[in-house]
Amino acid sequence: MVYRAGPRTPSKGNSRAAPYRRFAPGFTIMIKTFAAFATVLLLLGACSSSPEDDIISDTAAAGGLGAGGGAGLGAGTDQAGLNSSDLAGGPPPGTQEDFEVNVGDRVYFDLDSSTLNDEARTTLERQAAWLLQYPEITVTIEGHADERGTGEYNIALGERRASAAKDYLVALGVQPSRMLVFSYGEERPVDPGHDEAAWAQNRRAVT
Repeated sequence: MVYRAGPRTPSKGNSRAAPYRRFAPGFTIMIKTFAAFATVLLLLGACSSSPEDDIISDTAAAGGLGAGGGAGLGAGTDQAGLNSSDLAGGPPPGTQEDFEVNVGDRVYFDLDSSTLNDEARTTLERQAAWLLQYPEITVTIEGHADERGTGEYNIALGERRASAAKDYLVALGVQPSRMLVFSYGEERPVDPGHDEAAWAQNRRAVT
């Protein structure tokens, strides 16, 4: 390759410009080496920005992360009317479903008994805390019995069971006027079976 070094001054007595000449071979090799070295530096510079830097730059420009992105997400959440229960997928607080799922709506009794056992008292303590948290709510406490015994006896037994649950809730601070007691006796079994496992499920008080 011929490199143009610039115009030469004509020599005296010669009206023609001197022809351009080739550079010395050694100088040509130096030029090629320098050009190759410059090319390598340019390539290294182009590769110095990591994909992570590019992603952060693009995301920051779009407002997807950082303070701007976080604020946008929060605003969207507020506009959609979401709360912690919605995000967690649980029932809305203060509802019947919330009471059943997170508190427990029933206690169980031994055969021919209306005495509260330790497990029943623990459940009723959770019920009392929930009812005190939502003082505007009133409840009905239903008493039930299994199929053994006469219908009249089981109605009375169911009422005693419901009253035992109510009395314990009153002792824990729930106003009596917020609770109504009713007995179904054996009329509404939760398990229609005819064995001890079914009967144990049917001897209950449900709030």
